[in-house]
Amino acid sequence: QVQLVESGGGSVQAGGSLRLSCTASGYTGNKCMGWFRQAPGKEREAVATIRIDSITTYAESVKGRFTISRDNAKNTLYLQMNSLKPEDTAMYYCAAGRGYWCYQGFGLWGQGTQVTVSS
Repeated sequence: QVQLVESGGGSVQAGGSLRLSCTASGYTGNKCMGWFRQAPGKEREAVATIRIDSITTYAESVKGRFTISRDNAKNTLYLQMNSLKPEDTAMYYCAAGRGYWCYQGFGLWGQGTQVTVSS
């Protein structure tokens, strides 16, 4: 069973940057990968997704500030977060999709890494 392990979270001031990583314990194949986040009292939302061919999507709230990327050889997913805002504070999860297309949904989740942005 492949497992996903996130790292790189922490506490930063507004305007700062963080880089999240998500390493898979096995091969994730050609699956879509994604980053999601959930703030206290809010529903989980998709932050960014990336296909094996590097096609990406972003939530409107993070466009121009966050960049998702993947290193298939290392089975690692990244999320570079710049110009962080207090409203970015949340638990961030990486997820592996059920197939090539991101619309197929996500069936494998990491344990999450906390990001806290102070004003």
